[in-house]
Amino acid sequence: MTPMELQFITHHTDTLSYLDSARLALEGGCRWIQLRMKEAPRPLLEATARQLLPLCRSRHATLIIDDDVELALAVGADGVHLGRHDMPIAQARALLGSRFIIGGTANTFEDVKAHAAAGADYIGCGPYRYTTTKQNLSPVLGLEGYTRILRQMEREGIRLPLVAIGGIEPADIPPLLAAGVDGIALSGTILRADDPVRQTQDILRLTQAGRPTPKQPK
Repeated sequence: MTPMELQFITHHTDTLSYLDSARLALEGGCRWIQLRMKEAPRPLLEATARQLLPLCRSRHATLIIDDDVELALAVGADGVHLGRHDMPIAQARALLGSRFIIGGTANTFEDVKAHAAAGADYIGCGPYRYTTTKQNLSPVLGLEGYTRILRQMEREGIRLPLVAIGGIEPADIPPLLAAGVDGIALSGTILRADDPVRQTQDILRLTQAGRPTPKQPK
């Protein structure tokens, strides 16, 4: 997998399409794009995925399709991200095999544990705080929630990468990384910026600077 310290979740604005949003994030250096188009008609979703794939390939970026296992297979994406009410991860793994990346949405340690047992490759855990880009939010976790879940994962030997998502602002990134999360997923924080490309670059610098220094062997 490409580095997942910054995952961009596609969104749209009055002036930017879903494809435009992904293009800006890629231009800013993001190398992990999740195509999420919740309310879009299936033909538009598939057309966007087919346009986005070569853009990701040209940047050596990972393309993840939200929710839709069949579409991920059809367009040759790198993987799929599944919410708690989507296809079960174990079923998706049986269909996709080991070559595809499968991520799962979690709000509790019990979610994380179930996804790990089912064969997920990473966890999208949230929300960090309230966000307007997603409906039907689970309970907000805050920094304390992530710290608690990460400690429980460590106690039970679960080593899946955990990515924080949900209303995260640049100032939140250093403490989240210090707590032990492996990556940050963003959407509106990038697109609301005056210069989304520069915002992506700045956030990438934050994720790299905020990562704890690896311990050297004695």
